[in-house]
Amino acid sequence: MDTTHIETIIIGAGQAGLATGYHLRRRGRPFVIIDANARVGDNWRRQWDSLRLYSPAKYDSLPGLAFPAKRWSFPGKDDVADYLETYARTFELPVRLETRVSRLEPDGDGFRVTTDRGIWTCDNVVVATGSFGRTPNVPAISAQLDPSILQLHSSEYRRPGQLREGPVLVVGASHSGCDIAFEVAESRPTILAGRDCGEIPPRLDSPVMHVIFPVLLFAWRHVITRRTPIGRKEMSEVRRHGGPMLRVKRSDLADRGVERVTARIEEVRDGLPVIDGAPREVTNVVWATGFRQVFDWIHLPVLDEDGWPREMRGVVAEAEGLFFCGLSFQYAFSSMLLAGAGRDAALVADRVTTRMRQAAPHSLAA
Repeated sequence: MDTTHIETIIIGAGQAGLATGYHLRRRGRPFVIIDANARVGDNWRRQWDSLRLYSPAKYDSLPGLAFPAKRWSFPGKDDVADYLETYARTFELPVRLETRVSRLEPDGDGFRVTTDRGIWTCDNVVVATGSFGRTPNVPAISAQLDPSILQLHSSEYRRPGQLREGPVLVVGASHSGCDIAFEVAESRPTILAGRDCGEIPPRLDSPVMHVIFPVLLFAWRHVITRRTPIGRKEMSEVRRHGGPMLRVKRSDLADRGVERVTARIEEVRDGLPVIDGAPREVTNVVWATGFRQVFDWIHLPVLDEDGWPREMRGVVAEAEGLFFCGLSFQYAFSSMLLAGAGRDAALVADRVTTRMRQAAPHSLAA
C-alpha cells in the first residue's frame, strides 16, 4: 500500500476530532481526520430514536459555529449528527471517511498509522474515538440466558417496537438505562436493575433551568475537574458506572410503574435472570451496561491497568506527539459534552503547534 506523510492525523470525526481540526486549521497546521463511518455524525445517527441532548442548544455549539436550534430546546440525535456534518463542511475540514484504522505504532520520531485504505506516517496523532469507546460491555452471564429471550445492548436499541411482547429487564441505571426503561415501560412491564448513580435536579425543561444550567455548566467546567477532590471522585464514578440521571428522574420511573432494583444481575437460573434471589420471567433484556475502551490497536505502552490512556488533558507524557481528545473527564465533567469539547481540543491543538514550532529549527539545521 502507498504511504502518505502528513504532520498530524486525527482519528475520529466526532465532536472532539472536528473541534481539534478547527483549532489546528486556525493555527495553520496541516492535518487530516480519519473516520470509519460513511458520513460525519453517523455515531449519533445510530443512537435510539428518542434520544435528545441533556444540554440546551444554547450550550451545544462547537467553536466557531452556533448550534442551529432554539436556544432552550434540546436537540435530537439526528440534529446533532447533521450539525457535525455541517460543521465539517463549513470549515472545510479534511475528513477521510470509510477509512478504518487498524494499527498505530511508533515510526522513528513520529508514528505510523495503518488503515484499510493505505498507510500514513505523521509527526503527531490525536486519538478522538469517543468518551467511552464503542465496544459494547455485555456481562458474560448473557450467554446463559434462554435463547427465547431477546437481548440487545443499548447501542442496538432503537425503539420499543424492536422488543418482543412481555416484560423487559433493563440492566444498568445510568442516564441511558433510565431513559430506555422509562420509554419501554409505557407499553411493557419493566424492571430496571443497577446501582443508583444519583440524579441532577431539577427537570431539564423547567423554566428554572434557565438560571440553574449556567451554574451547573460552570461547575462541570471549573469545579468538577481532575484537579479537585470532588472531580477525581466523580471521574472514577462516571468512568466505572456512567453518568447520573438527567432527563428521567426517580419519580418518573415510579409513576410509569418501573420496578427498581439495585442488585446486580450476577446469576442465571433455568435460563432466567435471578433478581433478589428469584428467577424472573422476562422476554427481553436490554444491556445498558456501557462500553469498554479497546485500544488494542495502539501499539504503544501508554495504557493503565483499566485500559485508559495515561494522559493529562489529552497529553501523553510517555509518547511525545501522541494526544487524546474527547475522553470522559479528559479535564472536567464537561469534557463529555459538546460544550466542553472545544476547550479540550484547543489545548491539544496548542500543544501540537508548540511541538512543531520547537522542532522546526532542528529540521532546518538538519
